[in-house]
Amino acid sequence: MKVVKGAMAFSSGAKDEIIELTGKLGLTELGRGLMHSVVEEKQADEGKLIKESINQGFGGFVPDAIYEQFVQNYSHAERLYGKTFINLISGYDADYVGRNVKIPEFQRELKKKILEHVEALKEKGLIDDRYKVTEKGVQLAALVLYVEELDEIASKNLMGKKPGTKKDAYGSKGDTHTFRKGDRYRDIALKRSVKRALRRGHSALHVRDLEAHERRKHGAVYLIYGIDASGSMKGRKIDVAKKAGIALAFAALERKDKVGVVVFSKDVKEEIAPTSDFGLLLRTIAAVEAAYETDIVSVVRKSIELFPSEDVTKHLILLSDALPTAGKKPEEETLEAVSAARAHGITVSLVGINLDEKGRTFAAKLAEIGEGKFYLVKDVDDVDTVVLEDYYGVG
Repeated sequence: MKVVKGAMAFSSGAKDEIIELTGKLGLTELGRGLMHSVVEEKQADEGKLIKESINQGFGGFVPDAIYEQFVQNYSHAERLYGKTFINLISGYDADYVGRNVKIPEFQRELKKKILEHVEALKEKGLIDDRYKVTEKGVQLAALVLYVEELDEIASKNLMGKKPGTKKDAYGSKGDTHTFRKGDRYRDIALKRSVKRALRRGHSALHVRDLEAHERRKHGAVYLIYGIDASGSMKGRKIDVAKKAGIALAFAALERKDKVGVVVFSKDVKEEIAPTSDFGLLLRTIAAVEAAYETDIVSVVRKSIELFPSEDVTKHLILLSDALPTAGKKPEEETLEAVSAARAHGITVSLVGINLDEKGRTFAAKLAEIGEGKFYLVKDVDDVDTVVLEDYYGVG
């Protein structure tokens, strides 16, 4: 399997043909049947196994170390590896493993199963001699992640939405109209409103005198998706964050827009300027691991560097589950960075996963300064829906 520019190419091993997966392929070709028709069931499980290892953020596939974790402290092992990984590496349901892990006969069988699965990964080049995931392993995990998300967005009917003819809340100021319910106060055309009031002989500005700017989108939309890869995102949250990024890339590239990615924790870990290269985006998103603390300042500053200088619509979508924690004054420094981004013509939205009251207050302030939107997500399965909603509101 190899990534080629603008596409992902996959060789099944058992088949000679190579299937190229690009953003142009439709759900009919890449939907529910792909996992069975292109990727054999065993390969799909191996891809899921590697995907889970990356999402959980642990070091490698050393079989003796995994077995010892299970036997010595199964509750800790379940927190470290997650139930899905345990299901796949052992061949048994995680709850069944927990109930039987102290039985000597089961321990022998468990050790054998773990070793068999690890050796199979090594033989296929998915992990190396040091039990670390290889590039080939990351690409298989990326394919599995891609297919899972395509199935998800198909089931939610998220693809193919169009913004219609409604005005763009993030674009440049255009013509004006009479101020009406739903218009933003920041879009009031003050000079035109005053002139209107004077023409009507009003000594004070009345609501009926107000005019508001219409917002029209630019021809091109450039997006950057900022993924929080701090330690609290490990497991399920990082998985849905990745899938939302894939959905965003798929939708935006279909409409000829460009997407970039910035992965951040205590600093910027990965960066891609807005591009049309879906294979590059997919590979980068799939490899994200969660660790350390949350530094939103770094991703905002990096985004300013990555966006082009020309006059296009520029929008940053941040996804995080916590307040910024890096820096001497993390919240103040973050808001200053967002203000600087806005001065560079970049709007900023924030998707917050299960934020507490303090986090919600901060996130709302960030979105206000960034002239974007704040979305509070309580069910992580809704992350892709929310990210796409924000994108469709931009372009």
